[in-house]
Amino acid sequence: MRIIIASSEAVPYVKTGGLADVAGALLHELRGRGEQVSLVLPLYCGIRERFPLHDTGRTFTLQLGGVALAGAVWASDQSPVPAVYFIECEELFGRTELYGTARGDYYDNALRFAFFSRAVLETCLLCEVRPDVIHCNDWQTGLVPLYLKDLYRDHPHFRRTATVMTIHNLGYQGLFNKLDLRYTGLGWEYFTVDRLEFHDMLNYLKAGLVYADVINTVSLTYALEILTAEHGFGLDGLLRSRKSALYGITNGIDYEEFNPAHDRFIPARYSRDGLENRAACRKALREQAGLENKERPIIGLVGRFSSQKGLDLVSGAIAPLLRMGVDLVILGKGEEYYHDLLAASARQHPGRVSVTIGFREDYARLIYAGADFFLMPSRYEPCGLGQLIALRYGSVPVARRTGGLADTIRDYDSRTWQGTGFLFDEYTVEALLAAVSRALAVYRSPERFQGVLQAGMAENFSWERAAGRYLMLYRKAVLRVPA
Repeated sequence: MRIIIASSEAVPYVKTGGLADVAGALLHELRGRGEQVSLVLPLYCGIRERFPLHDTGRTFTLQLGGVALAGAVWASDQSPVPAVYFIECEELFGRTELYGTARGDYYDNALRFAFFSRAVLETCLLCEVRPDVIHCNDWQTGLVPLYLKDLYRDHPHFRRTATVMTIHNLGYQGLFNKLDLRYTGLGWEYFTVDRLEFHDMLNYLKAGLVYADVINTVSLTYALEILTAEHGFGLDGLLRSRKSALYGITNGIDYEEFNPAHDRFIPARYSRDGLENRAACRKALREQAGLENKERPIIGLVGRFSSQKGLDLVSGAIAPLLRMGVDLVILGKGEEYYHDLLAASARQHPGRVSVTIGFREDYARLIYAGADFFLMPSRYEPCGLGQLIALRYGSVPVARRTGGLADTIRDYDSRTWQGTGFLFDEYTVEALLAAVSRALAVYRSPERFQGVLQAGMAENFSWERAAGRYLMLYRKAVLRVPA
């Protein structure tokens, strides 16, 4: 198969969240298997300065809402099947941030990603790529399946092209004023409840969910959760109507990149069968975080500061957690409210609570390698990558039983001593504290705790397995395209 992955971000080029990790890792794994796969990305500000790119010489102009916008196609290399195509449009993508600033989203995101969705298909035409499958990711590429079945439906180039739409987080849908429909190049007949209309607004993700041949999300449990009103964000009815085309594939992580046996970011290397050096990582974390006591267990947290990630629970649990005898090391950024709240806790409890606002890869790795437990009390979690990295590094997860967390962490059973972490169900501070209490009971038994830690390190959530499942999904999508 010839595969195109369309994404608004991907490592190593540009990243704001887990979507970038997934897109970059899937490209790498599929190309490693010999598949003819390429990624299409916007050419954001700074990429050309940091990576050697090749100008393909292909250009195009699109008329969107009375605006004529010129685009050009760059590539990561000059091979017959370049790994990455980049869509240049300085007016839309030559900005320091991807989707907006601290003040809010860019005012013209509807135009920016309508242009990008059209540009994905124009790139296929200009570069003579006949894709069997176009794999779309999140709302930024939600218009691609619609365009393929409308504006390009009679083009022989795409006669047998199938589309896969991946939901990385249903909470982000690409909602715009209905007047922005003019930027899509589509008529008002598309602004109906069974197409793009969503509570009198324009919904880009909904377009993908209506028109894609196959839909998937990033864990099995999340694929079931989004069929409910609680987790469906208003699209659960649509998703239930497309249930036969909906699948769940749990994300993976790069097991070469995230490997404590040769991680360049941590002060000492170790493995599941040789854990002695992990103590040196724990010591380095304690010193860097300014924790005063050598004996207290350390709970780490790395992630986005938002209510989705359970930061309201964390904030409410800090004082009782300290009374339970643990220290906290927290790294991340997000909503200013949680920045202020967590920073105040750190000032109030020096030597016990360490909070770093921002993100540093070296410090994140040290937390994974040095913390005894890793906290993920998410309100909902489509997949989650933090718990996968924590398992790999021997930081035992304490997490809420939702989405990908439920699929990737086996709750510890005190009768059999089996499990890889500690799960709780209710979204309350009390439930979180009860899970930590169970974890600390096991921590006080070195034999049992090491068993949990090593069981987690033995798990396999590599991209090798996930990529094989995506290939099967692509084949299912191709079979849905009429001959």
